[in-house]
Amino acid sequence: MFYQALVVGLCVWLTVGGFELCGFSQLYQPIVVGPLVGFLLGDIQTGLKIGASLQAIFMGVVNIGGATSAEPGMATALSTAFAIILGGGLATALPLALPLAVIGLQIKNLEFVAIIGPFASLFDKFAEKGMEKGIVFLHFGLWALQWFIYSLVPFFAILLGANTVKTAIGLIPKVIMGGLTVAGNLLPAVGMAMLLKSLWNKNNAAFYFLGFILSAYLNLPLIAVSVIAFVIAITMGIRDYQISKLQNKDNKEVMNDSDNNENNSDEEEEEFLS
Repeated sequence: MFYQALVVGLCVWLTVGGFELCGFSQLYQPIVVGPLVGFLLGDIQTGLKIGASLQAIFMGVVNIGGATSAEPGMATALSTAFAIILGGGLATALPLALPLAVIGLQIKNLEFVAIIGPFASLFDKFAEKGMEKGIVFLHFGLWALQWFIYSLVPFFAILLGANTVKTAIGLIPKVIMGGLTVAGNLLPAVGMAMLLKSLWNKNNAAFYFLGFILSAYLNLPLIAVSVIAFVIAITMGIRDYQISKLQNKDNKEVMNDSDNNENNSDEEEEEFLS
């Protein structure tokens, strides 16, 4: 059992942590985690089945900044491991996946606040002093520490067994689970507020209100709003490029006129002296 626990913890550390380190590498997706756990535990076929099934459930989960909904990486690793160890297949994996994804997300957010948050000011100090090595060491050190602690959750979950995990989930009061869900739903608003704080200016205000109207009042889906934003961005980019070309052309003409005037002045001066 220790080997299975070590394998699952290592998979979570490499996939979920690797996704955060490399940036949207999709390593934490069930279609990657499930077969990997299955391969290391000697049952890749079960890993593929569970990974594909959970991928269909978590396909729309894209956690960006504060906009988070679930953490499918750890949920898939634990569900696949329990299904292989207990021999229950999808019947064992699916009931565990959803609550584990919600709990895993809350643990991850708690680690961000408790482990990463206190060091934010230290990054600023290193940047002001130009301590590049200190920033690099702190960045990778905090990454390794955070995801090592996170991987301990699936490690001990496998050691304790599936029944213990089910019992622990069942013991969590509905009020607490409801509060965690509400807190998770508030995170997108917090993430948007943080983005607005850093990006807000008078030039972007019109587009913010346009997007708000399209989404809130016209009930357009996010894909439609994104396509409209993309079209606007392309149009503005082409316009800025054309304006830049005109400005460069005008500058060249002004410089040529200035050179011509200087040459004419020199010629007139030479004719006068001669």
